Amino acid sequence: MNYRRFMHGAKFWIWVVLFVAYSAGAVGVVLIDTFEDRYRALSKITLTTVKSDADLRRAGATQAAAVYRAQSGMPFNTLQPGSSFQIVWPDGSVETVTVVDPSSPLGTEPLKGSVVEAE
Repeated sequence: MNYRRFMHGAKFWIWVVLFVAYSAGAVGVVLIDTFEDRYRALSKITLTTVKSDADLRRAGATQAAAVYRAQSGMPFNTLQPGSSFQIVWPDGSVETVTVVDPSSPLGTEPLKGSVVEAE
């Protein structure tokens, strides 16, 4: 009887820990979709894909991050150096980018192996 009660309690707490860990991980992911109106007209984003030159992708991601940062509630705490976000380019391709220097025109760095090409 005691064993069953212990196992029931253990299963409950395992599910609680898994739910909390998943929620914390899901909240930390920022996704910037450049097909939205606020990003679509930006000069460095209009024709950018994952097949574009690395500097063009870095410039586009930096520009999108700046707009995201400016429109957030806490502009100086959003997308700080070292944070990562996913960017969806206008053609539907996706890559993960890390913020290196928010004040630089090429202030982001794409993570190697994170590219998902559009179908």
